Amino acid sequence: MQQSAVPELAHAHTRPIHWVATATAVAGVIALSSVVQPGSATAAQPAPGTEARSAPAAVAPPSTTGVDFPLDCGPVKALVVKQAAGDLDGDGRPETVAVVHCDAPMGTPPDGVYVLTRGTGSGTARVVATLVDPKDRLTVTDFALRARAVSATLLGYSSSDVPSCCPDVKTPAKWRWNGTAFLRSTPAGAHSV
Repeated sequence: MQQSAVPELAHAHTRPIHWVATATAVAGVIALSSVVQPGSATAAQPAPGTEARSAPAAVAPPSTTGVDFPLDCGPVKALVVKQAAGDLDGDGRPETVAVVHCDAPMGTPPDGVYVLTRGTGSGTARVVATLVDPKDRLTVTDFALRARAVSATLLGYSSSDVPSCCPDVKTPAKWRWNGTAFLRSTPAGAHSV
């Protein structure tokens, strides 16, 4: 075995004193950082002759509470099962899109999809569009609101002979506001289940 030309360093083996020194140094850095703080931030002042503008206040989306949905549920109440909010028409005020069905004790009742808005100066939300009518016997899945469009997957029936428990048609759908109404598009790939 060949001996090293450099003598062995004294600190190559850790001893308890090394750990104590390291812990003391770390504690000192932490204590010093809690005492030393940066100065206060100052905002830039507007140039003379210009006025500062604040960002527009965020407007809360319409609530589904207390809304009279166009849904005949008889003795049971309408139940909002999914909802999403966003500015669908680009006016700076959010709309709420709600998936609603009757709170039936058994089975899977059909869904309705409604767009809610709040009138100017009015705190009450109201239904302004029906995207899916419960009379069409559809169930809504994969519901989302993205890029000013409402998308969903609609489960339905190929005929009235198909039992309500077992939808056999699956159709993707997307609705987008065109300035006067919501237009529905069905992406390629609609198929039976």
